[in-house]
Amino acid sequence: MRFKHSDKKNALSIVEASEKEMKFTLELPVTEESSFNVIRNIYECFRMLGDAILVSKGISSQDHIEQIRELEKVNVKTERPLQLINSLRKLRHSINYYGYVPKKIEAEDAVSIAKTCFYPLLKEIKREFTK
Repeated sequence: MRFKHSDKKNALSIVEASEKEMKFTLELPVTEESSFNVIRNIYECFRMLGDAILVSKGISSQDHIEQIRELEKVNVKTERPLQLINSLRKLRHSINYYGYVPKKIEAEDAVSIAKTCFYPLLKEIKREFTK
């Protein structure tokens, strides 16, 4: 990790971009053909939230693991465990770097994780940034 100055304005901008992208992604039909993009987009939205937390603290992350760990630290109630976001990270890694072709059911699970975890995280992170 590299430390720089805290930038809550930039962090909030990242959060808003993540929210907009998640809204769009959740409107996509989930098919065998769209699974690739649905999973990658959902993961990216979570990663952006984690990055926003680090930016707000003045930390420049070196990898996605740090960003996901920040999300796991957020004190928020969700219907599914936040640790599932890390499984999305691993799945996205397999898709991007090993040519894994995800199944429709995996994309449907990613949508479920997004619907149960993303918005509670988003609400809490926004609340913290506007204190």
